[in-house]
Amino acid sequence: MKSNNKLFLAIVAAMIIGGILGNFIHTGYDTETAAAFAKNIKLLGTIFIRLVQMIIAPLVFSTLVVGIAKMGDVKMVGRVGGKALGWFLTASLISLLLGMALVNWLEPGKSTVIDMSKLAPADDLVKGTSSFSLENFVTHIIPKSIFEALAANEILQIVVFSVMFGIALSTLSEEKSKTIIKALDTVAHVVLKMVSYIMWTAPLGVLGAVAGAVALYGFDIWRLYAGYLADFALGILLLWVLLLTVGYFILGNRLFTLLKRLASPLLVAFSTTSSEAVFPKLTEELERFGCDPKIVSFTLPLGYSFNLDGSMMYMTFASLFIAQVYGIDMPIEKQLLMLLVLMLTSKGVAGVPRASLIVVVATCAMFDIPAEGIALILPIDHFCDMGRSMTNVLGNALATSAIDKWEAKK
Repeated sequence: MKSNNKLFLAIVAAMIIGGILGNFIHTGYDTETAAAFAKNIKLLGTIFIRLVQMIIAPLVFSTLVVGIAKMGDVKMVGRVGGKALGWFLTASLISLLLGMALVNWLEPGKSTVIDMSKLAPADDLVKGTSSFSLENFVTHIIPKSIFEALAANEILQIVVFSVMFGIALSTLSEEKSKTIIKALDTVAHVVLKMVSYIMWTAPLGVLGAVAGAVALYGFDIWRLYAGYLADFALGILLLWVLLLTVGYFILGNRLFTLLKRLASPLLVAFSTTSSEAVFPKLTEELERFGCDPKIVSFTLPLGYSFNLDGSMMYMTFASLFIAQVYGIDMPIEKQLLMLLVLMLTSKGVAGVPRASLIVVVATCAMFDIPAEGIALILPIDHFCDMGRSMTNVLGNALATSAIDKWEAKK
């Protein structure tokens, strides 16, 4: 918790310093000097982006395989697993569609006259990416070689291989599978530790992004941030209304008792921007609420891998926002394809700090949206992460409680 607060303060400090430095260049030097300064300072953002991209492939593979393998035989999970996955997929789809609808309606990325194409210090990150189409989507699903997919950061291919590998691993006897599961679990923990290190370079990325933008355009850039935060907050509010409405229909007045139980976990998730940090406390409170411990122990870990309501809404919102800023046309059929990609690539990275940011970077590159665009929203990502982490906790608690009630009727 202290580490998260320090990182938050470091990001805020970097944002302030970047703004002051950028404004000094913007007001004290000519346009050519400001442009040269912006190009050089934005290299800090490029470093952060490349570090994030570096851990995408091992992170997705290790966490997804271990998560699926630990579920056990699909036949054994039976009725509860089917209900849980049905809830998770439905909730994910609704969250993604809500984010897509809001960003198309409110158009936060079109509220600025800033030409972000001038802030492109990392063009090599997306160089060579072909135009995305249904044909390309289909041909890129199945990998010719998992090593080629890992080397090229082909996320969809890695997901397909990981799912198949995880299911096959879960069908083996414990004696044969435990060594591989333990090894991959260790890899997953190592990569997660790497993520915690990499996130400490985020303040540098923030400083570079803010200083470069302000140096070229002054403080007009903050109008963009204000609109983005307000629109995202509206999206989180609407998602809460949807979740609580569904929860009331299922739980009735017991929903209010559940919310009282969730007060502490929600507050911790909000302040630490980590839904994983409240997992033990959430398990305890759900059992105190009256949920069957067996249901909780199965459904809640599954939810942490497959049920990220707040993050799912953020992913479509942020991806399409960046496309709007760069003036990239995204017809509805392309947006729906992006939604499907996000549905697949977001699985297995729950609990990872800034997991949504990682998925957005990967998805943007697949759709010819400049990956460096993520640096634009990095300074305010922490505030968005507060809302989406808290929403993830609420979504998983409601899912577990609902499934417990349905099973109690059997």
